Amino acid sequence: MATLICGSLAFDTIMSFEGRFAEQILPDQLHILNVSFLVPDLRRDFGGCAGNIAYAMQQLGGAPLPMATLGNDGADYLERLRTLGIDTEFVRQIDDTYTAQAMIMTDRDNNQITAFHPGAMMQAHRTRIEARADLRLGIVSPDGRDAMLEHAAQFHAAGIPFVFDPGQGLPMFGGAELARFVELATWVTVNDYEGRMLCERMGVDLAELSRRVQGLVVTLGGEGCDLWQDGQRTHVPAVQPEAVVDPTGCGDAWRGALLYGLEQGWPLARCAALGNRLGALKIASRGPQNYRVAPSILTDL
Repeated sequence: MATLICGSLAFDTIMSFEGRFAEQILPDQLHILNVSFLVPDLRRDFGGCAGNIAYAMQQLGGAPLPMATLGNDGADYLERLRTLGIDTEFVRQIDDTYTAQAMIMTDRDNNQITAFHPGAMMQAHRTRIEARADLRLGIVSPDGRDAMLEHAAQFHAAGIPFVFDPGQGLPMFGGAELARFVELATWVTVNDYEGRMLCERMGVDLAELSRRVQGLVVTLGGEGCDLWQDGQRTHVPAVQPEAVVDPTGCGDAWRGALLYGLEQGWPLARCAALGNRLGALKIASRGPQNYRVAPSILTDL
């Protein structure tokens, strides 16, 4: 069984600011904001939600199939996926644009400021989802607006259960569109902030939202996550990381673990517990795709 991962492939330029954003930005001067941050550490990583989620699943032994677009500068990323053993059947290269680029700056408190250029991601809707015997599960993660709308409808038409994971793409959609995503989806995953925005735009609370899907997960960073099923909340506690090095890609690692568990037929609470473990492992490593998973991570869940 394979899991189709719809989302972005991107290059992440990651910068570390040794101070605190809050000490550099004056709230009463936001209307004339003009700030500069010295970033002594800079690196470029492979990223994007589809890439990060596929990496997490592959590390756990799952069968990820990323469906995403690369630009004319994406040959290195394509080769990396193949070297990792990740199937690239649904990865399309677009010749007249760049691969999506994320510029991420992190301060000493792990707050982040991100600028994102979508590039080839805006053409992701050109690849369609069709019913196929080996496609049993999917996810719609942040991607081009048209791709998210069309892929959700195509998953549903193909009879493939999927996770709706709007992430940073959530502000692109109004309440009626978000309600339609939820109607089509089997599960919904959001962080705490996204959950509040989703509920506000749909005019529901988390309990009501959870009654419309098989499971709703709200991740809470260092506090673990809440599972909502049929209006009832269950808290899954966090796992303490060995070190807090870089939060970039933690949410995607969590979602990769969720998909791995769903692929195995696990109950949602067990999937979430694995997600918390993998998120803790990822945050102790720099970059979204540089951690290694030992088989012991799957024991005693």
